[in-house]
Amino acid sequence: MKLYDSIGPNPRIVRMFMAEKGIEIPKQAVDLRKGENREEAHLKRNPHGQMPALELDCGNYLSEITAICEYLEEKHPSPAMIGGTPEERAECRMWTRRVDLNIAEPLANGYRFGEALKFFEKRIPVAPDASPGLKMIAANRIKWLNDQMSDGRDYICGKRFTLADMLLYCWLDFGNQVGQPLDQSNGNIVAWFNRVGERPSVKA
Repeated sequence: MKLYDSIGPNPRIVRMFMAEKGIEIPKQAVDLRKGENREEAHLKRNPHGQMPALELDCGNYLSEITAICEYLEEKHPSPAMIGGTPEERAECRMWTRRVDLNIAEPLANGYRFGEALKFFEKRIPVAPDASPGLKMIAANRIKWLNDQMSDGRDYICGKRFTLADMLLYCWLDFGNQVGQPLDQSNGNIVAWFNRVGERPSVKA
């Protein structure tokens, strides 16, 4: 296998997942700033031109971080970072989808259509007028999640550290760097963020 890697939160999530599981896979860097991900060689790996991509031993390619991480979990079940039972896996998938759709996506597009408009406008469809609203949605859903975690849980799935936490951490950390800082009034999320930040895998 080979991981086609780059800057950005999505590749970082996969690297973090691999680090938590102790998986080593050869990596090949793809230069996003130069648009290498939009060139023919990478479009054969992922026609969306997005990162990361995982080349399988059979020569096929996987993209989309959830699909890549679920594949790696099936190939290397222990330690379970999605779940060791059907119930645990369903819980993690539920929260991963909530975080992805309600926080990561609007946060990302708020940035792409706003501060990073000049970079993205020639690469993807953009909606500049939508940027403020998307940022508002992400902030609102972070507040909602903060309230959900008022029950004292350590991680999104209770005592278990999972893919859902990695997804949220990498995107909130990215938001802190691109003009969407974590509102410190969200005390439960701030404590969770600091807790996750102590894990060695965040440096992956």
